Amino acid sequence: MNEHTTAVRLRPPAHRVSRRAIGYWTATAALLWIVLIGVQALIVVTSDDPPAFFDVTLVVSCVLGPLHLLVMPQWRYRVHRWEVTGEAVYTQSGWLKQEWRIAPVSRIQTVDIERDPLEQLFGLAKITVTTASAAGPLRIAGLAHDRALALAGELTKTTQAVRGDAT
Repeated sequence: MNEHTTAVRLRPPAHRVSRRAIGYWTATAALLWIVLIGVQALIVVTSDDPPAFFDVTLVVSCVLGPLHLLVMPQWRYRVHRWEVTGEAVYTQSGWLKQEWRIAPVSRIQTVDIERDPLEQLFGLAKITVTTASAAGPLRIAGLAHDRALALAGELTKTTQAVRGDAT
């Protein structure tokens, strides 16, 4: 390590995402389940002789869908965390497959804010921090829009203050 490199360690990030993310994750999953169950029901109802497995998959979907909508958003809210320090950006995300990432501030190349229409409805945004890493960018989803704007500004100031070429 050189004198400009500070050791960073993987640890749980300090901040949770916005509680509104629970509603957003529920709504996005509900839309998918509605389409899936709707297509299956349409096939079962309109076919003269639907394959028997459609009855089974429809019942399974009608049980798993609501269960997924009850468990997944709460679980994700408990897992998703983020933190920005003067040295690094920390993220933790997922629910079944969980991922912890850390990126030294000196490696940050770009900071982007994105909002899909449903995120706009819920007042949320996601930040994508692109680094000089083969592992790809870090994403912090489920942030309140105003918090995402402030965080992007903070990251921009922090990266400008750090010497290095982000490679």
